[in-house]
Order: sequence, then C-alpha cells, then structure tokens
Amino acid sequence: MPTSNSLGRKLAATVRPVLGSPAARFVAYLGLCAAYLQGGLAKLTDFPGAIGEMIHFGLSPAPLFAVLVILLELGASVMILAGWLRWLGALGLAGFTLLATGIALRFWELPAGQERFMAANSFFEHLGLVGGFLLVAWLDLKEREAS
Repeated sequence: MPTSNSLGRKLAATVRPVLGSPAARFVAYLGLCAAYLQGGLAKLTDFPGAIGEMIHFGLSPAPLFAVLVILLELGASVMILAGWLRWLGALGLAGFTLLATGIALRFWELPAGQERFMAANSFFEHLGLVGGFLLVAWLDLKEREAS
C-alpha cells in the first residue's frame, strides 16, 4: 500500500501539467485581479459615480481620490497580468485592499444582525484577497531571486 507521501507525489504529478501551466497561472492572476479590473473600468466609465463613492466614504478631494483609485486598480492589475514588476502591483493591491476594507467594512460598528454578518463575511474575504496578493508578491520575488 502506498504511503500518503507517495500518493501526494502521484497526485501532484497528475495535476502539475495543467495547474503548473502558464495558462493556469494567468487564469489565477486574472481571477485575483477581476474585481479590481471591473471596479476600475466601472469607475472610469462612470466617473461621477466614482466621485460619489469617494464622497460616501469621506475621502476628499473626491475627484483626486477617484483618479488615484482608478489608476491603482487598473495599473496594478495590468502589472500583475503582464508580469512587469508583478510583486509591486501585488503589494499595491494588497495595501489598497487592506486600507479600503478598513474604511468600507467596519462591521464591528454595526448592530448585531444580518448587515453586520454580511459586512464581517466581506471583511474577512477581503483579508483573503490581501493574503493572495502577498503570496503573489512573495512568489514573484522568489522567482526573481532564483533567476
């Protein structure tokens, strides 16, 4: 009977050709960046709405913050997808996500109930995105160190 270690190696060898491919990696990066691409494009095509969002969260001057958010969401996503200073784009989106999550999802200030429950879930999901971006940065820096 094979040991769990040899079973793990066999399973890894089976999925490695697919999950280890450049195409799978690109799809993973695209999935991680999807919300930022969508958000940046939505703000770009509805700039008054983007300004309204900044006002809603108390960011002033709202037009400047709207432009900066659009540039960060789209620019950092493109950096990750293109592999150009991927680590820097990932750190940018990690920091942005952490900051935006602290501003927009302050679940601890809400009364107990469905709204607080949903905000808490979204808060921790966003922390997962931060972790994903930190992992992207770490892996990219390790690859650069090895080459």
